[in-house]
Amino acid sequence: MTDSNSEQVLPASATQAPRLLGLDFTRGIAVLGILAANIVAFGQPMSAYMWPEAFLTPHGEASNWMWVVQFILIDGKMRGLFTLLFGAGLVLFMEKAWEKGQTRWLQARRLFFLLIFGMIHYYLIWHGDILILYAVVGFAAMACLRWKAKTQLIVGALGYVVGAIMFAVFMTFPYFVTETSFGDQGAMLEQRAELEKEVANQMADDAAEAAINIDGSYGDIVAHRFNEHGWLPFINILMFSFETFPLMLLGMGLFRIGVFSGGIDPGTQRRWGWISLIFGTALTIPVALWALGSGITYWGSIAAFMGFSFLPRVFMVLGLAMLLALWGPKATGWLGQRFTAAGRMAFTNYLGTSVLMMLIFHPWAGGLWGELNRPQLYIVVLVAWAIMLLWSKPWLARFRFGPLEWLWRCLTYGKLFPLKR
Repeated sequence: MTDSNSEQVLPASATQAPRLLGLDFTRGIAVLGILAANIVAFGQPMSAYMWPEAFLTPHGEASNWMWVVQFILIDGKMRGLFTLLFGAGLVLFMEKAWEKGQTRWLQARRLFFLLIFGMIHYYLIWHGDILILYAVVGFAAMACLRWKAKTQLIVGALGYVVGAIMFAVFMTFPYFVTETSFGDQGAMLEQRAELEKEVANQMADDAAEAAINIDGSYGDIVAHRFNEHGWLPFINILMFSFETFPLMLLGMGLFRIGVFSGGIDPGTQRRWGWISLIFGTALTIPVALWALGSGITYWGSIAAFMGFSFLPRVFMVLGLAMLLALWGPKATGWLGQRFTAAGRMAFTNYLGTSVLMMLIFHPWAGGLWGELNRPQLYIVVLVAWAIMLLWSKPWLARFRFGPLEWLWRCLTYGKLFPLKR
């Protein structure tokens, strides 16, 4: 989500900066992928995002294998890619700002309004917001904008490894206590009881939300979010900053060394992109199969998502970023142009998708919450993808920015920019 000054609608013109094409195309893939990752949490209890047993509809063997495919290819990877691109966008924005004599205060203002957007998104639209996290962590990342690219990459990589170790310890420990003989030891029995109580509390909260999401009003949904989960976005900052901050630094460094602008030999970038993607995938597949073979239990799924796959995930994210950055400038066909346009409007498409899902699933609108199984939820994803790809290009043919990109830009600079071309 960058605040691009580019006047070109699509990559058909050679005058558009190649790095913008690589960023926008990659961002287009990411914003579509984010919906595929989040669709379960839109249409089923939040616990079902990782744990299929929380589905209110049957989740048979075929759906379990769909869970495996999504786990390997989508979950965590699209968020990681989006975060990487956000870091690159921080650098791109400040490069333009510095050229005009602006300071980091402009970036701070931009992030402040992103925080406001995120709070509106979380409290009034959907509880899976990521913008609050990006805004707050972005303030910290601002201190690293002047670092050398090598420093950004090294600190980002080391920070991610530290985060991987922390998640591996804290997010797999409950599984070993509750589902292995490790928890049979006397000292662990009390801990096992506490963890089982935690699961029961989560199921009770899911049941309370289900009642509201099936029969409640919009006011009931918002009130529950404020009253029961009002501090959750800020608790998530403490947890996920160990992933988000390092990925932002990696995005900054990759942008600075030319991953998105042709600064690296294409053959070298392609080779390392494939190596990283294949290596990360090869490490992720056994985790998914282990979780499936273990019955995809509550603590087992959390261990798989947030513990065992944390480190392999970054290799897949880096590989995707390098490969998509190469493909972006060449994506000049009918579909490629639409991915690029969707990426240029990623902010609008991200929030717009949440509004669309609200209209589909909320009880006061479409009322489909809790009604669709996993394959049916993927049909909703395909429809939403089609909408994003079909509307973004025609909009940008007539207007300079996406609607929310334009609003965010006006708020950031404190003046009204022309929207129509």
